[in-house]
Amino acid sequence: MKNKNLLFLTLVIFNIHFITAQSIVIKNATIYNGIDDTPFSGNILIEDGLIKRVSESSLQADEIIDVGGKIVTPGFIASDTEIGIVEIGALDVTRDDESNIYSIGFSIHDAFNPNSTLIPWNRANGITSAITLPRNTSSPIGGLGSFFVLDSNLKISSEPDMVMIGRIGGSSSSSRAEMLSLTDDILAFAFSISSSDMKTNLDIDALIDSSSIANFLELKARDVKALHKLINKKMPIIIKSNRASDILKLIEIKEKYDLNLIIMGAQEASLVADQLAESKIPLIVNPINNIPNSFDELASNINLSSRLEDEGILLMFNASRDHNYHLIRQGAGIAVANGMSYGGAIKALSSNVATAFNIQDRGTIKQGKVADLIVWEADPLEPSSMPEKVFINGIDMDLTTRSSRLTDRYTKNLDKPNTYRN
Repeated sequence: MKNKNLLFLTLVIFNIHFITAQSIVIKNATIYNGIDDTPFSGNILIEDGLIKRVSESSLQADEIIDVGGKIVTPGFIASDTEIGIVEIGALDVTRDDESNIYSIGFSIHDAFNPNSTLIPWNRANGITSAITLPRNTSSPIGGLGSFFVLDSNLKISSEPDMVMIGRIGGSSSSSRAEMLSLTDDILAFAFSISSSDMKTNLDIDALIDSSSIANFLELKARDVKALHKLINKKMPIIIKSNRASDILKLIEIKEKYDLNLIIMGAQEASLVADQLAESKIPLIVNPINNIPNSFDELASNINLSSRLEDEGILLMFNASRDHNYHLIRQGAGIAVANGMSYGGAIKALSSNVATAFNIQDRGTIKQGKVADLIVWEADPLEPSSMPEKVFINGIDMDLTTRSSRLTDRYTKNLDKPNTYRN
């Protein structure tokens, strides 16, 4: 009996290994690889969660998926989300995006919910990973965002606390001049921190006591550690700003403190495009904006993305609608309709995000990269086009969502009462 159980267990383990180790070829694909501006026809071999080969030649594998010339892109990376930390914005009990204690060092990483209903919804629309950001604190610099793989696995794949956020611009609660001065003072304090100040929390407390700005802001040890990482580890910092004059000030601050700066919003960026290009600052923009939403955005223009692309500026996209982060695809399509290159728009959704945030193994279809891939039924920049297959870490993901289940419930098995339908 023991031998039979041992044999059964061995077979189960062997079958599990066989399933996980199964190789896949995506055949006859029109590939936008996130590197080249133009697509090419080819085949993609996936093994052990990685892209093993991309070739125009025939490839062999355990499973062959012939996509018949359909477009295949890297999995799209959303650069500005609340995925996993906010479920319903109007319900405070579902929000984990703000803190009453910490400011600069506030981290949302450990609150991430891999079972959030937002994840399958956005994944089924082509988003395979995302950068999740907290809300801005009262400080112009404050809060840490993290990178998450959207595979719904309880063993979360992430890069914690990999970006800091901030904001400069019109505010009903503080002066723009005050925000700029406070930003400069905080960064000057951060720049003064040495490794010897960071040995213990007692050392950090002594450093805070000796600093007027740290005392005024009531910084905690966690906040000081985040500032030290910002300066010494060249952590990216996203600062939300739109007005051209504010953008020029941010360029000065970047150069003064050697920041790894990314500007979000940037609706007046075309007015200072030369300076942005020279400073090599990546931008996160919403290409759909074509009219001002504030006095900081008077130069908003539907041609913004194409103008910035012409200047060689690294672009990424975000969307203004809460939870529907997949609408970055629609924004990319509008950017292309108004002069941006198609290949450039695909990059803005994939490889540009990986480059700006130093996400080493994702964002492109290239040998050795993680196999995050999308097979599209039609044009991926057309909102009505949906993924036919989504691969994350080489695994063919289930595209069922709460919305699709509700649709099935109320359109199938109509001979049964609602309560008896799945």
